This record gives sequence, structure tokens and C-alpha cells, in this order.
Amino acid sequence: MHVSDFDYHLPDELIAQHPPAERGSSRLLLVHGHTPQDSRFTEFADQLQAGDVMVFNDTRVIKARLFGEKDSGGKVEALVERVLNEHEVLAHVRASKSPKPGTRIIFAGRWQAEMVARADELFHLKFLDAANVFDILEASGKLPLPPYIARDTDADDDERYQTVYAREQGAVAAPTAGLHFTDAMLQQLRDKGVQLCHVTLHVGAGTFQPVRVDNIAEHKMHSEIYEVPQGTVDAIHAAHAAGRKVLAVGTTSMRALESAARDGGLKAGRGETDIFITPGFRFQVVDKLLTNFHLPKSTLLMLVSAFAGYDEIRGAYAHAVTHGYKFFSYGDAMLLTRKD
Repeated sequence: MHVSDFDYHLPDELIAQHPPAERGSSRLLLVHGHTPQDSRFTEFADQLQAGDVMVFNDTRVIKARLFGEKDSGGKVEALVERVLNEHEVLAHVRASKSPKPGTRIIFAGRWQAEMVARADELFHLKFLDAANVFDILEASGKLPLPPYIARDTDADDDERYQTVYAREQGAVAAPTAGLHFTDAMLQQLRDKGVQLCHVTLHVGAGTFQPVRVDNIAEHKMHSEIYEVPQGTVDAIHAAHAAGRKVLAVGTTSMRALESAARDGGLKAGRGETDIFITPGFRFQVVDKLLTNFHLPKSTLLMLVSAFAGYDEIRGAYAHAVTHGYKFFSYGDAMLLTRKD
């Protein structure tokens, strides 16, 4: 298939620039077959039964964008892609001249770092202060909102661009399907008998990178760190044995689960994944997927087309545009059923 097969027209006014007034007040499009149904996220729990399993990605977004200058005076902007240890990171770096190994950079007028080496398009930076990298980012970094949100980060984003259950620091972008949940809704699901589990996948900036080849089979996915706990594996096996459904909250949860099942059967563990899910992919774990709407020509649009059906997704997106749904990170949600 070709990238153009995953294009669609989206009016700019449908790109959500702010979160909804209240968390969980978004619209919800139900996609099961060729006739999408309009709903509200407040009615999401009606779509599950006791014994079903929901899997959430508990990654936490870090304030990954730092501004500084080289010791020569040139301005530098860094977007941390991955924290390697307490003092070292891999980062995207923008500067008038790319820093060479040995270059010193001072971020926010206080934190010293050295450019150690290039790692393909990324820069290996070592912070020279005693402080932990996460503490430096929390103190002086800015939340990296997606490029399609055309405004600066504000204080509201620090709360709303983070799921209520986020705990494992390391993501550059939020697992946005989870932004709709409140603590009250999570309790409502527990009370209904739905089992809530988690995985961790640290979302990288590569999630926003365009596909630069025409034939999608030639595209190389970026790599991300994930972990699937044994308790989540056990819950999923038990649910399927009992004839219940497994619902992934977001494409990142799905990518972690399906990555952990690539070698035959879902297994607990930690690793890196560059899984690229396109039409024809055989899903082994996930029965339903809660997700937001995705960018035209994106790998995530290819993923949902593989899961729910190419024609079904095209119809659902056309319906969403016609009926004024809000798109992308702060937008509305859809609940997809796997097309067998």
C-alpha cells in the first residue's frame, strides 16, 4: 500500500488546540463495522462487561524541551528523546551549527552539559551537574506539546497533557487515549468488574515523524522502550480463557502488547520495539482499542486501519469530519472493534 492510501482532508478548525473544559467530557465514536455510532465518553463503561480487561500505558510525560546556548554563544534547543541514566540523554538538537563532540552547552542559564557523540539523528548529551536528569527537566524544561498545537505550553497543560494514572517517567508525548479518564471513571470500571492493568511504553518524538517513502513497506519505525508485567499477562490469559475481551487504551498499549507476543504467545518482559502495524497484520492480543483520531498519512492511521478495517476507518474518519469531531491529542475518542 502507498502513503496516499492513508490521506484524508481535515479542516484546521477540527484540530483541538486545548483540552475539553472537563476531563472526560469528550465525544466518543463507536466503530464496529461500516456504520459508526455517536456517543459520549461519559458512557464509555457501557461498552465493557465484568471480566473484561483494560490495559493502560502508565508512562509519564517529562518536560523534555530545554533551551540554552553553547559556550561559544550560539542558541540551542534540545528535545530529550530518551533518558539513558541519571546524567545522560539522547536528544534532538536544533542549533545554527550542530554541536560537535566536546561542545559545552548551558541550559536555562544553570545546567552544564557536554555533547558526547552523535547517534544517527540524535545527540548524546551528558549533564555535568550533580542533579538527576529528571530533576533538571522538571526544574527547567518545558512540556513538549505536539507540533499541530499552535500555541505555547501553559500551566493547564502540565496537568491535562498527563493521564491521571501516569507514574513511570520517560515519555516525550502523552498516550492521549488515556487523557479522557478521571479517577471516578476508573473506579466506575472497577465497580463494574472490569480488571484494570498496565504496561509501560515511553512514547518518543518519532511518533510525530512523517512517513517519507511512498511504499509503506519501506518505512522504518522508530524504536521505543516498553515493559509488560507478568500480572498483566496473567490477567489477559485469564480473560481470553473465560471468553472475555481485552481492550487496549491507546495505540501505545497495543504496540507494547502485540510486541510482547511477536515470538508466539504473550510474554512478560522489557525490551525495545519498532513494530510497524499495517493492514494485513495478525493481532494476537487485543480485541478492542480506545484511541483518538490520528494524522493523515501517519503510521498510527495505518495501525487503526489494520485493526478495524481499511474501509471502516475511512468511513469513520469521514463521519467524524462531517459531524465536527475534534482531532488529535486533545480531541475526541473512538472505540474500535477488531475486524476478524
